[in-house]
Amino acid sequence: MLSGRTSRFIQTGVLRRLQSTLVVAEHADNKLSAATLSAVTAARQVGQDVTCIVAGADCKQVAAELSKVGGVTKLLVAEDAALEGLLPERVAPLLLAAQKQFNFSHIIAGATAFGKSVLPRVAAKLDVSPISDVTGIQSADTFVRTIYAGNAIMTFKSNDAVKVVTVRGTSFEPAEVAGGGAAPEVMAVEGMDKDASAYVGQELSKSDRPELTSAGNVVSGGRGLKSGENFELLYKLADKLKAAVGASRAAVDAGFVPNDMQVGQTGKIIAPDLYIAVGISGAIQHLAGMKDSKTIVAINKDPEAPIFQVADLGLVADLFKAVPEMTEKL
Repeated sequence: MLSGRTSRFIQTGVLRRLQSTLVVAEHADNKLSAATLSAVTAARQVGQDVTCIVAGADCKQVAAELSKVGGVTKLLVAEDAALEGLLPERVAPLLLAAQKQFNFSHIIAGATAFGKSVLPRVAAKLDVSPISDVTGIQSADTFVRTIYAGNAIMTFKSNDAVKVVTVRGTSFEPAEVAGGGAAPEVMAVEGMDKDASAYVGQELSKSDRPELTSAGNVVSGGRGLKSGENFELLYKLADKLKAAVGASRAAVDAGFVPNDMQVGQTGKIIAPDLYIAVGISGAIQHLAGMKDSKTIVAINKDPEAPIFQVADLGLVADLFKAVPEMTEKL
């Protein structure tokens, strides 16, 4: 007869083995996204059994990269011309087929435009509630979401049989592309509704500067720059730092720069090594998008600007004098 302690140990062990997670890989230009690597880290916090699925018209190179990621125990590859563009109407049926075959306890993806378009469809078909923008995992059924730039933390428990989760990439360290050895397994491509949508093409803006969500250094401007033309000051500074350029919502709403440069709760959430906020007051919406940066520098002529409360280094100065001087010294 088993003692109570031994019984609890066995039950805990069984529960842990039953936690199996499917991570949905996101990729572009034959490169695996950093958001997927962060999702793998989150999945490993749930349990040890982590399966990844990569889909696309030509994803052999991505699958080869993903097979090297530490912690991935199984790798499913669905390759078909109909999957070009990774349309959610075509990816979601693949995930449902994988779920039917393997009965995962969790389905996880990055909290990106891709993840947020695919996983809610999967959750609806499974009749469960999607869990979005998770910033922490306490247990297999308890999750944390940080909101309002860290001023509020919500912890909640899901009783759904399958947890469908998108995780915020800046809250989980990317898994290392090393130490893995999962052999790719071909998955049949079927069940897609090819009439619901069609991939026509995409137009990407090209820049010699780093991409905003993956840059190590970022220089952002706000309404204090007064016009789009004045963003040229930031472009010159960014070129010296090999940095990406972002903007606050106020600058975007004013028409200074396009909305793909917006950093914030409703824009891009980033965590670079260095973030320089120029002429940005520091509204909660903006702070939510950059507060996890390793070092935050603020330049603003208003000493009472909220941005100084989160800044590691602050300079109270006229940006039109300070930024050119910094650029020259660099």
